[in-house]
Amino acid sequence: MTKLHLPLEKESVLAVGLMSGTSVDGIDAALVKINGSGFETEVELIHFETVNYDNALKERIFKVCEPKTSSVDEVCRLNVVLGEKMAEAAIKVVTEAGLSLGDVDFVSSHGQTIYHLPDEAATLQIGELAVIAKKTGCVTVGDFRPSDMAVGGQGAPLVPFVDMVLFTSAKKGRVLVNIGGMGNLTVLPKGLEQGADILAFDTGPGNVLIDEVVRLGTNGAKAFDNGGELAEAGEIKEKWLAEMVNGDSYLTQPFPKSTGREYYNKGMAEKLWKEGQDKGYSFEDIIATVTAYTVRSISYTIVEQLDPHFNGELDEVLIGGGGVHNRFLMERLEKELGRPVMSMEEVGFSSDAKEAIAFAILGNEFLRQQPNNVPSATGASKLVSMGKLVLPI
Repeated sequence: MTKLHLPLEKESVLAVGLMSGTSVDGIDAALVKINGSGFETEVELIHFETVNYDNALKERIFKVCEPKTSSVDEVCRLNVVLGEKMAEAAIKVVTEAGLSLGDVDFVSSHGQTIYHLPDEAATLQIGELAVIAKKTGCVTVGDFRPSDMAVGGQGAPLVPFVDMVLFTSAKKGRVLVNIGGMGNLTVLPKGLEQGADILAFDTGPGNVLIDEVVRLGTNGAKAFDNGGELAEAGEIKEKWLAEMVNGDSYLTQPFPKSTGREYYNKGMAEKLWKEGQDKGYSFEDIIATVTAYTVRSISYTIVEQLDPHFNGELDEVLIGGGGVHNRFLMERLEKELGRPVMSMEEVGFSSDAKEAIAFAILGNEFLRQQPNNVPSATGASKLVSMGKLVLPI
């Protein structure tokens, strides 16, 4: 049995971070070298891979995320199936980098969120950690959210700790936005010091509604709007867009707050699809307007809620996640925000790998028994070290 000394005392570690988000595209795996911890953390991306879910597995995951189509036995089965897929992703990223699993200090997995009830301190991420540990032979960390929720937090967002550590600037106020299935952001005022309170929360829909409408409009032939090409061919229907925004009570809720497929889901997409058809809009017009809904949810949050709070000192917006590849979305966002909107690559980071890297860093803090939540973002009553540990069998 592997002997692990806690807290971890090695200055430099090799780790794999695993992330599967609400878009349910597949598993992102980042192999990284991490030096230090806390504000002294330095991270180097060695290799990145994505293991895609096939359509049958995607459909199974989508079904267990919906109470009407879920079942306890299927959740149990998928817990093991996804554990195996996550182990596969970890093994692939290490071997493709020309290294062996014996070189890896730990694997850190977010898991796949099935249901999230922050107001009831309840959440469920699956992808069995014991399966990952067994198949990789590595110390495995995961299931981060419950520790924050046990002390009154929403268990989300989790990435702001990493945003604060890696992207605080002495000269510029920054907003870091991740556009995955959902949209979420972290606010980093210039000169932020370690231990300071920061704002971070979910803004609303990211790619989830766009992807679902694309599937509906193509009868499943396409899973997403590649590069924003469909939206670019359409016209934003401003009156309908205003109806969407005004009818969304989440956007005006006070923060901290978090959301997910419990609210922005296939059912909402089907409703929007039908509304668009009933209004006589083309497929491309519907995609353009639904994409503009994501843009408006982000721009409203920054311009109407954050700018007054920070006296207009939020100088630039950095975008990560799959949404960064949607040209229509990025161009509209820069136009509505009236300031530079950049991909993570423009500051020397990987947009696609960002969240997988984040979970490697969260695992590093956990193993060093350091706090890795941000109470000002999640609403937790105290700092905690989030995570659970499984030793390889």
